[in-house]
Amino acid sequence: MANVGIRTTSLLRSSVINRTILPSRSLATQSNGAAPSSPPRRAVTVVNDTGQIPWTNLSTGEKLARTTQQTFNIGIVLVGLALTGGVATVLWLEVFSSDSKTAYFNRAADRVRADPACRELLAGEGIHSNREIEAYGQPSWSRWARNRKIASRIETDRAGLEHLHMHFFVEGPAAKGTVVLHMTRRPGEQFEYRLLALDVPGHKRHYLENADGIFGQRKQGKMFGVRWN
Repeated sequence: MANVGIRTTSLLRSSVINRTILPSRSLATQSNGAAPSSPPRRAVTVVNDTGQIPWTNLSTGEKLARTTQQTFNIGIVLVGLALTGGVATVLWLEVFSSDSKTAYFNRAADRVRADPACRELLAGEGIHSNREIEAYGQPSWSRWARNRKIASRIETDRAGLEHLHMHFFVEGPAAKGTVVLHMTRRPGEQFEYRLLALDVPGHKRHYLENADGIFGQRKQGKMFGVRWN
């Protein structure tokens, strides 16, 4: 009888334990099988919009934010293109074009270097190469900044004739000098030299081109033994 009582008590305890554990396991199984809920989506603003969320999933305010951001980005691109085009135009007109001031400066400097009298004034007597004569714009305290601005101006007279005035500096082993340039151009034509001269301190001006002087001499003449200016 005692053994029967012990077995009955054990069965009752096992039944109670099973009833307690089974619902817990069932709840745990149901909990594990449920789909996890997705975190709430951040609102799209002008600052944090990455374009990953489709347009159809955006609210009216978010669509407005994306439109504003894209308009701003397009504006930046257009401004960048305009600045790039402006810089390219300036470089072409001032540096790379054959009709630029830099091109006329380079051609005039090459003529000075190639002229024997100019080489003698700047480099001294003897044989010298063109590389010994340096040409540069406005002088600067920095040797690295010598090719800075070239003093020049372009003006048009009443007859429609365009005038280019320029001066720059040259330097050789023996002396320094200033080159004076005057060119004219009629509409639709190329610039022509009117004056190209080298001034070296202590020496007489040396002319490479002097159409202005020739024109002035032609205007002078004699009548009845009197010279008219």
